[in-house]
Amino acid sequence: MSECTHDCSTCGENCASRQPESLIEPSNPLSDVKKVIAVVSGKGGVGKSLVTSLLAVSMQRNEKKVGIMDADITGPSIPKIFGVKEKATGNEAGIFPAKTKMDIDIMSVNLLLQNETDPVVWRGPVIAGTVKQFWTEVIWADKDYLFIDMPPGTGDVPLTVFQSLPVDGIVIVTSPQELVSMIVEKAVKMANMMNIPVLGIVENMSYFECPNCHEKHSIYGESHIEEIAAKYDIKNVAKIPMNAKLAAACDKGMIELFEGDWLNDFIEKLQEI
Repeated sequence: MSECTHDCSTCGENCASRQPESLIEPSNPLSDVKKVIAVVSGKGGVGKSLVTSLLAVSMQRNEKKVGIMDADITGPSIPKIFGVKEKATGNEAGIFPAKTKMDIDIMSVNLLLQNETDPVVWRGPVIAGTVKQFWTEVIWADKDYLFIDMPPGTGDVPLTVFQSLPVDGIVIVTSPQELVSMIVEKAVKMANMMNIPVLGIVENMSYFECPNCHEKHSIYGESHIEEIAAKYDIKNVAKIPMNAKLAAACDKGMIELFEGDWLNDFIEKLQEI
């Protein structure tokens, strides 16, 4: 064996000091994203897109520059939640994301389709390639935080994002049902397999608060979020109640006007990580 030059690119030896080749894709040269946070869930219907939107708006209210990548290619909802109808534009330098009323950059496949109701009937590799393009070709400019709204589950897109993007951590979205607890643990274990830290858990639809007596009712059963967080040593936990105003804000594309302090402590801790 010849003397080691510590340059693995010119060496064919399979020694212990060889560093694995990184699969991280470079961002657009005009992008400067400081932190990338993926918002994930083990199943659909738990309000992942809502939580992504609330996190982004809350961070923007903390005077941070924020973007949202809608990686749920076959079920995009971010433009609808923010009331964005104009299409994305671009030139030879890349693709320009659309802007919300309060200057949050968003990129979604719905901003590229002729009609937002057109179905995306693509195979997995094409969908994964599109997500990569949202990182490599979109001009995110100067962003403190880029939130990625992930599709549910642990399939092609989550694997592509975790391997191809410099993800700093994930936020897991769940609901109180006993079944969801098991699925949350799957998401935690996948993050551990990919060596990506879990930054926190948000439980959506956690309870209903009576507007008259302010008593809290557990409509979907008692919460188990503290047990899961303690099991995996996750410190950052938040609960969002069932709230008709939140649902109306999403339907009307006015999520940036939401009122509620459920995520204030969560956001503060997120900035400290």
